[in-house]
Amino acid sequence: MSFVGKVWKVLVGIKDGLVLLFMLLFFLALFGALSARPSPGQVREGALLIDLSGSIVEEKSAIDPIMALLSGAAPLEEYRARDIVRALDAAASDERIKAVVLDLTTFTGGGQVHLTAIGEAMDRVRAAKKPVLTFALGYADDHLLLAAHASEVWLDPQGAALVTGPGGNFLYFADLFEKFGVNARVYRAGEFKSATEPYARNSMSPEARENIGAVYATLWEEWQANVKKARPKADLALVTGDTAAWIASGDGDLADAALKAGLVDKLGDRTQFGTRVAEIAGKDSRNKQPGAFAASELAPFLADIGSQRDGKKIGVVTIAGEIVDGEAGPGTAGGTRIADLLDAALDDELAALVVRVDSPGGSATAAEEIRRAIQRHRDRKIPVAVSFANVAASGGYWVATSSDRIFAQPETITGSIGVFAVLPSFERAAERLGVNADGYSTTPLSGQPDIIAGFSPEMDAVLQAGVASTYRDFLARVSKARKMPVDKVDAIGGGRVWDGGTARQNGLVDQFGGLEDALAWAAAKAGLKDGKWHPVFLGEQAENYDPLIRRLLSGMAAPESVRQAGDGFALVARRQDELAARLTRDIERLTSGTGVQAFCLACPGQPAQFSRGAASSGNLSSLARRLLAD
Repeated sequence: MSFVGKVWKVLVGIKDGLVLLFMLLFFLALFGALSARPSPGQVREGALLIDLSGSIVEEKSAIDPIMALLSGAAPLEEYRARDIVRALDAAASDERIKAVVLDLTTFTGGGQVHLTAIGEAMDRVRAAKKPVLTFALGYADDHLLLAAHASEVWLDPQGAALVTGPGGNFLYFADLFEKFGVNARVYRAGEFKSATEPYARNSMSPEARENIGAVYATLWEEWQANVKKARPKADLALVTGDTAAWIASGDGDLADAALKAGLVDKLGDRTQFGTRVAEIAGKDSRNKQPGAFAASELAPFLADIGSQRDGKKIGVVTIAGEIVDGEAGPGTAGGTRIADLLDAALDDELAALVVRVDSPGGSATAAEEIRRAIQRHRDRKIPVAVSFANVAASGGYWVATSSDRIFAQPETITGSIGVFAVLPSFERAAERLGVNADGYSTTPLSGQPDIIAGFSPEMDAVLQAGVASTYRDFLARVSKARKMPVDKVDAIGGGRVWDGGTARQNGLVDQFGGLEDALAWAAAKAGLKDGKWHPVFLGEQAENYDPLIRRLLSGMAAPESVRQAGDGFALVARRQDELAARLTRDIERLTSGTGVQAFCLACPGQPAQFSRGAASSGNLSSLARRLLAD
């Protein structure tokens, strides 16, 4: 018994030790999470430093802690565009802020609508007689769209500034599928639904080229007009029209060429830049390193200024990223998650509702689920406005059909009213390999869909009918919402994409304006005066463990944004990553069985967040997918 007693004591000791260890780890994690949160007390007199080490988005993606820890790298940082605009507007009138500094060294880009709004906020800071300075090792199109609004644009002498303009290649797989005997079965409704072309063609169709070319041309025209207005001395004609002569103007030195073309104001390293900021905002008394300057960072400054909470509530629901079925998100528009947020707000006595959309679409069933939830708010007889950001196409437009007014910007990409589904089958590959399929069927649909023997004509007809029915529903909803005949909707729909200006001319959009304009309209319709209302963003939560995860991983490996940053060569090389990501998404879309899609695969400038989320269910194509797994 004495031996058993000793063993028992050892086991109890191990148990107690593990409990103490886990408690210690818990309190360490709690301390880390609390200490990682921004504190208003960190704001001091000097510059407002906005270090954009990542991308600008409409809605920040949730961090999966398990995947983040397994990857060994801190996830790419994301910054909400409205947070940056709010900080800039507050800085314009805050006596503590002497200047605004944007560090774009590890900036990876953002949508044109977001960048334009931030640029306008930078103009308001300058109008308040406060300098705005930017620094980077390399400036690309997105960097320059922001930097054009700065008082001083600094470039590292080892860096470069490149203007490429929108455009690029899509990938087409028809020849590859032919080589491997894969039959990509495309079911679509909408003549110009070019989202299916990569699977059925080896090049872009003339119709798709004409349509996407018009959109690109508008985006490029708006970009140039914005930059030239903010920075008249920038010689964009030389930089983009005669690149060889532009490079020669700097004797082959890209940084010097950027300076002479007026893209940047000064060449200097980070220490020289910091010294210049210190002349304006003051030196950092707590940091004696060269180039240090007094500054407050973005997160503490946002915590310090807080947000308006007076008056009636106007709800804002965000639909950002690909629309998918289920609970996905934030950063991905899970239909069930967003519908639940809207339904939970039915008891909140909202004076109005604004739907903010930045999505290329996705699952038709999820889009309809969201639309129905929005309609339940309209049934309460409150004003409902929709605000389009960078992209509101296909399913992103579908959700807008339950609204009283639609706002967009000239750079917004919208339309793409059309649906499709793609399913692969391998009968040709099986024939080449000597694999035969045989059996007994009681009906033409028995054993269908059969990915080895092929789909029966009846199965093809069923799937195509499902897609056509969804398209008719789409047309009917747009027709009712926009008060135009179905034939006219079909004529401007059919899968075509439009810029915001053309969409307004076509009647798909009511007026130009951003989120603030949509909120002001909704408030006025609700009979609320200025200062008597405030926005409430549905589902908005604190970052929880996000700062802790980033802090834990920061010592293990450099964040994605750091690895993607660099000089001109790094900016060009980043396109390789984008191409690889597009290849992965295209193949996943073929094999994922995501069901009938109202998705704009051809929309230019899709951020990385528009990636596939959860598999969709509840329609004919996803039914086929599930049958294949049985």
